[in-house]
Amino acid sequence: MQTRELTKPQHSSSATTAFLAGPALMAGYGVVRLIGRAAGDYGPGAWWSLAHALFLAGVLAFVPVFLSLRTPVGVRGGRRAGVRLAAGAGLLGVAAVAVQAVIDLVVGFLAADEEAMSDLFEKVQDVPGVMPAVYTVVPMLFWVGLLALVTLLALFRRGEVPGRSPLLVLAGTVMMAMSLDLLAVGAVCVGLALYPMRRGLQG
Repeated sequence: MQTRELTKPQHSSSATTAFLAGPALMAGYGVVRLIGRAAGDYGPGAWWSLAHALFLAGVLAFVPVFLSLRTPVGVRGGRRAGVRLAAGAGLLGVAAVAVQAVIDLVVGFLAADEEAMSDLFEKVQDVPGVMPAVYTVVPMLFWVGLLALVTLLALFRRGEVPGRSPLLVLAGTVMMAMSLDLLAVGAVCVGLALYPMRRGLQG
């Protein structure tokens, strides 16, 4: 039977809010970071802590997004397995990025100045396995998973997910990878990509 819903209707309104909250909080991180750097005070202190608290909240807001989209209505068999794989990769990436954000917050709290921050980061990153698990390899699964998930849904649920959504996610990801100064703009692109999916989730 045909349905206009993107995912099963039992998902809560808090999950639909996350479709906008995640990108908005990440954009907030980008803006606060720029303000702190412009003020010359982006190290240990209020700007750093606020920015990374927003970043952590934004990343965690993607958990209900991935969970909501991993079982799309009307998608079966191998297609559904592909969607679930993409969502699972994204959730694994969320965990890694969240750990990274927590480390940033703790280091910012413990360090007295930027030099002390650098020393603490070096000690953390020297722990075997930390770099690939928290900084280089696994965190990439967040963006790869999100892009793969949106692309698959754009193919399998064309009525609810427009073709521009994967392009917007790709554009946002590339901008954020190029420079953290573009993080706010990149997050807006991701938010625009997810907005139609939020409407589809609501029915």
